[in-house]
Amino acid sequence: MIELRERDAMVCRACGREERASEGYPCADCGRFICNMCNMRGVTLCADCASKAPMKPADAAPPNAPSDAGKAPTPGA
Repeated sequence: MIELRERDAMVCRACGREERASEGYPCADCGRFICNMCNMRGVTLCADCASKAPMKPADAAPPNAPSDAGKAPTPGA
């Protein structure tokens, strides 16, 4: 008789770890598997989609944020 060896595992497309398929989330862009640990760390894109996404500088202000240019400095600051 043949012994069944089913596996419920997928490779995380962000970190490369093999995890249970039921304990993961899809990539926000393409739907590839992202493990639960990466998702808890805030990863929402697989490595391929993250490399294609435009890079944002960490200290850039949002485009609609008010500018401080031309304002007098606050006393005591």
